[in-house]
Amino acid sequence: FGHTIMGPCAGLLLADLGADVIKVEPKEGDATRRLPGFAAGFFAAYNRNKRSIAVDLKRPEGQAALKRLAMTADVLVENFAPGTIERLGCGWAELERSNPRLIYLSLKGYLAGPYAERGALDEVVQMQTGLAYMTGPPGKPLRMGAPIIDILGAVFGIVSGMAGYTGGS
Repeated sequence: FGHTIMGPCAGLLLADLGADVIKVEPKEGDATRRLPGFAAGFFAAYNRNKRSIAVDLKRPEGQAALKRLAMTADVLVENFAPGTIERLGCGWAELERSNPRLIYLSLKGYLAGPYAERGALDEVVQMQTGLAYMTGPPGKPLRMGAPIIDILGAVFGIVSGMAGYTGGS
């Protein structure tokens, strides 16, 4: 379950490493497919090497289909806004009952703390962390050309997921 960059990038890393990755999209397809301008290539760039299925998770039939799929999965990646996947009946608490060995990787913009329930955008986090201030000229913060926060979030997430899968710590 991934949209825009962080989640799809995590799935792409797994696919490039040889995993059979199935991208679960809403019934109307991932909105990233329809982004204009500079973002028009995001979908193709971050979703290659994957299979895809459209599932309506707002319907019981869609949730049941996803739960059947998750029963055979090794890893599940999601990067929806906080609370979204749980409202759709596909959170860790729901899925681990039928697949206790499932590695459940939930990629969020913020960890526990005052911003935990907020969604995040790469460029906003670049500003908040000071990265944009290091990149731009003095007094004129400038976001990096690449979505480095989203990409590194995906990389670190996959590394931690692989550590869990191999029994590492």
